[in-house]
Amino acid sequence: GNGTSVFLLLYQEKDPLFWNTWAQHTLKNALTLQKLNQNTAKNLILFLGDGMGIPTVTAARILKGQLSGQSGEETQLEMDKFPFVALSKTYNTNAQVADSAGTATAYLCGVKANEGTVGVSAAAVRSQCNTTQGNEVTSILRWAKEAGKSVGIVTTTRVNHATPSAAYAHCVDRDWFSDGEMPAEAVQAGCKDIARQLFENIPNIDVIMGGGRKYMFPKNQSDVEYPGDKKHFGTRKDGRNLVEEWTNRMKNKKAQYVWNKRELLSVNPNNVDYILGLFEPGDLPYNLERNTETDPSLTEMVELAIKILRKNPRGFYLLVEGGRIDHGHHEGKAKQALHEAVEMDRAIGRAGLITSIYDTMTVVTADHSHMFNFGGYTPRGNTIFGLAPMLSDVDQKPFTAILYGNGPGFKVINGLRENVSTLDYQGNNYQAQSAVPLRMETHGGEDVAVFAKGPMAHLLHGVHEQNYIPHVMAYAACIGQNRDHCMSSGGASSLSPALPSLAALLTLTRLLC
Repeated sequence: GNGTSVFLLLYQEKDPLFWNTWAQHTLKNALTLQKLNQNTAKNLILFLGDGMGIPTVTAARILKGQLSGQSGEETQLEMDKFPFVALSKTYNTNAQVADSAGTATAYLCGVKANEGTVGVSAAAVRSQCNTTQGNEVTSILRWAKEAGKSVGIVTTTRVNHATPSAAYAHCVDRDWFSDGEMPAEAVQAGCKDIARQLFENIPNIDVIMGGGRKYMFPKNQSDVEYPGDKKHFGTRKDGRNLVEEWTNRMKNKKAQYVWNKRELLSVNPNNVDYILGLFEPGDLPYNLERNTETDPSLTEMVELAIKILRKNPRGFYLLVEGGRIDHGHHEGKAKQALHEAVEMDRAIGRAGLITSIYDTMTVVTADHSHMFNFGGYTPRGNTIFGLAPMLSDVDQKPFTAILYGNGPGFKVINGLRENVSTLDYQGNNYQAQSAVPLRMETHGGEDVAVFAKGPMAHLLHGVHEQNYIPHVMAYAACIGQNRDHCMSSGGASSLSPALPSLAALLTLTRLLC
């Protein structure tokens, strides 16, 4: 059983041969990477773990291992297997610690921006409608669409939330989900809500999946899934039904609207070219709380998305957001956040099985980190949600390994820190203790990891500004502004630098002599 496998591993680890053999095997693999993959990327996939800082990646790795009966620390996440890793500097033009909107503009549009704004440059001011016009910046999703590729967006949040919206919208306020959330002046001045921009800005986005149903329907229209529940009623003041408009516009195409898992899984990707899937009025539920009968997992959505998108001979661009890692952390609920991260890693694995590194560039990163961490000299295999092995030598109380620098988990009882051993600290919604009390825990400011595999992945290799990411992806796929290096022939052409290297010239002369 589990105990045996953990015991065997720990027993092996006492032998230097175990470590030396493993390292030599890793070295042999690393040497194969000297032959760079310089193919043209037919397909591009960006997995964005919202709020997935490096401590979150490490803790998710341990959790994933422990869920399969291992000690956890030695486990490899799917993202851990990517050959190239970089760091991304996440600051916004006006914020040292970033938000999800300004960062999404960076890794989707290639331009850093102010916090709270999507798809506009730093010349735009948050919530000031009249600073929108002339400051729009376009995204890699649009560059891909203009190059004839299919494009898709899959998220566990609302499809008009900060991360996905930077792919298609130009909005000075990330909270303008529908016109129902906009100030009257902004609507009168001609600013458009984000839901409307999803359907109007980029014609025919091939795959759209996530939550956010209520922003598509007129005010007071009841929801199809929760008909009696007022908080899920439509929010639109303009009386438009965007889903109906989409369905009518697509009626001569192979298009389908779905709103639950059964409908989603009954879709035959060979017969559907366009899919709009809106599975909740707001965000999708946490994976730990998901109704597996009615709500699709991120992995299920991603698999169908790729099967629809990959039919295009010119390839595709897909944005996948594990968007609720961030929500778990904001609520101080590390267990929810880490299970969201593990589910995103499963989706990364599934995508890897149905695509090829020869023609598909996959990048995994985060928009920003969180004030989440774990430590306390915990022994090997300690449950990631467990206690440190000793009491505090100051207040003589136990403490969990996982802690937040700030957030809702701060609690004082009779002037002293709460004794966590009296609580269910392994519960799904347990709020880990924090040093500073806040209703919502905040983002963290440190760099985040960027994992890359496939064509030109080696260009993600150092400490980069976050806005560098779409420039590399576009270069790899020969889309967007920088195409001088692209061969004119179609197919799996190789990317040749504009100037041949000295080595290439020497090889050439050797061949000719």
